[in-house]
Amino acid sequence: MELSDSGSVASSSKRKQEYHQEKKRIAYELMQTLKDPTVVIIADWLKIRGTLRKWMRVFCVLKPGLFIVYKNEKTDKLGHWIGTVLLSSCELIERPSKKGGFCFKLYHAMDQSIWASRGPRGESFGAVTQPLPTSHLICRAPSEESGRCWMDGLELALKCNRLLLRTLSRQFNKENPDLDEITNEEKDISDSLVTLDVKSDLGKSSKTGNCLFEYLAGWNKSKKFRLVVHNPSVHLPFDLQVRPGMDLSKVVLPTFVLEPRSFLEKLADYYYHSDLLTEAIRENDPYKRIQLVLKFYLSGFYKKPKGLKKPYNPVLGEMFRCYWHSPETGSKTFYIAEQVSHHPPVSAFFVTNRKAGFNIAGSILAKSKFYGNSLSAILCGNAKITLLSRGESYVVTLPYAHCKGLLIGTLTFQLGGSVCITCDRTSYSAELEFKLRPFLGGTETINLVVGKVKLGKETLADINGRWDSSIHFTDRETGGDTAPPATLWIAVSEAIRASDQTKATEEKTKIEDAQRQRARELASLGEAYEPRVFEFDSLSGQWLYRHADYRPWDSQNDVVQYESNFIIRTQSHHKTPIVKTGSLSSVHSPNYTIGASKEWSEEEESAKKCTAATRRRFPIGKKDGTEILQEAVMEITKRLAAIELKLDTLSRQSEQRRIVLTDPFTIVVLLMLSLFLIFFAAIHYG
Repeated sequence: MELSDSGSVASSSKRKQEYHQEKKRIAYELMQTLKDPTVVIIADWLKIRGTLRKWMRVFCVLKPGLFIVYKNEKTDKLGHWIGTVLLSSCELIERPSKKGGFCFKLYHAMDQSIWASRGPRGESFGAVTQPLPTSHLICRAPSEESGRCWMDGLELALKCNRLLLRTLSRQFNKENPDLDEITNEEKDISDSLVTLDVKSDLGKSSKTGNCLFEYLAGWNKSKKFRLVVHNPSVHLPFDLQVRPGMDLSKVVLPTFVLEPRSFLEKLADYYYHSDLLTEAIRENDPYKRIQLVLKFYLSGFYKKPKGLKKPYNPVLGEMFRCYWHSPETGSKTFYIAEQVSHHPPVSAFFVTNRKAGFNIAGSILAKSKFYGNSLSAILCGNAKITLLSRGESYVVTLPYAHCKGLLIGTLTFQLGGSVCITCDRTSYSAELEFKLRPFLGGTETINLVVGKVKLGKETLADINGRWDSSIHFTDRETGGDTAPPATLWIAVSEAIRASDQTKATEEKTKIEDAQRQRARELASLGEAYEPRVFEFDSLSGQWLYRHADYRPWDSQNDVVQYESNFIIRTQSHHKTPIVKTGSLSSVHSPNYTIGASKEWSEEEESAKKCTAATRRRFPIGKKDGTEILQEAVMEITKRLAAIELKLDTLSRQSEQRRIVLTDPFTIVVLLMLSLFLIFFAAIHYG
């Protein structure tokens, strides 16, 4: 009995010792997470509401299991910490708000405290601010996009904080058997790899599939997140070495997540239904015209991508061209695109069908951001839709694409953000908002788009629906010379289609290495890449197509529009100068002022129209030389009369100026002013 009692005592003592060691390890790991500046999911400014219902702007840092609030960005210094929310005891919910931005709420379901008793550096008291609620915290992000990113990050932190701590604890136990011997808390954990199987830990009901979250540490004292996602839409492991908040354009992606075509080709998807613009050109009512332009704009989003696939990043100088037949007008719509810059990555494009009556030009800067459980692809820039015969230009912007559910939940693709379509000539505009799916909502809240059509500040109509199905319009009153991407990327595309990822990666690496070598050669020569068919306009800040022709289609003179070697031309009976728009420098001579140049350009334009009209009415070969000469003299006489009229107007204006100067009242005022100046000078210098 005595031996049995002594054995049980020893066993109990051992269990207590293991218990205390486990507590120390967990506390140590939590402190390391708090102190390590690289273990951050999101860090940004938010507004939080105090007990007195006053909003306060603070800097918030989201870490696994922790939501830390600071007065400012000086998180590494004492005196700036306000409080730490323990996410393990919190629930998250989206909160409606009358103010702008996006609100969400962290709260304890049993109305208990959500705050930690000490700060990241052992602080017992936080910075002096207005009092904060004990059992909840209401936060407001500046925009819906930012708020959705915070929701995704918090959702990830809420579901993974305990699993991360438990897995870190097991790994730490193997590498550091005796915690008491560790004296330096900043010691690096070299070559440690911790794997978290979310599917097995969260239960078989998880929709994420076989999803792994790995934490890498000890590489030059920098830490990275490595995502390994097995998802049915990707079919193979999705391995990205990324940090939350970083731009994915700087990340080399594996070939199995690539769509077998270039981004320049993908941009052409927006113009499949450009024939809808023909209806807008024929419409005489400007209100109905902007409705038809809006219909064309929204038609570019119905091609919803299947799965998480990314097109190739175009290399500098890469070009793409294609065209569509327009049976209604018997014409072709041409599309030309070129990668004009690599850092930053800017793609310029030009779409034209002069016979149908429209041109589209624009440039896009593509960016992508990773937010832990989601990523966003942002298209910065705009496009200009020009209706040639109407002389109207519609400037449009693009929404951003948002992919959610990389780690937790179902992988989904959505569009978000606000866009606008404006026409300065008619003063009509349209505002659209692509809504992301709310935190709480069913399938009926997916892919929503709402908006309104305005004339100046007056709202005329409302828009609502789903951009991937149907949208309703309600009137308020009435209820360098490189191969095209298809050739450039053909080896990569064929390997991807054949499921040979090794060969695809090799071919993709060859293309990227060739571009880097070309960039180094240009840098060594002190030269910069010059695009072939696009040029940058410093006044408008846009990339313009060099061979753009904005003349309305002339059925009497123009025969056919064609494309050769990325140059779009028009075959005509008679040679006519190309009309360009978009830059004052390309229209006005530098020897004149802008006002004077405008007058002379109008004179020249009207003269060209008269000449073209004369050619159409009196073609050579149908009349004799005497009649043509008489009619030419008549045209010259009309032009001389117009010039004489303008000279007479200028003469009257100068006469009015002389009358003003000879007016008696004006003379008296000038004399008094002169005497005052003489008197002042005599006193001052006398």
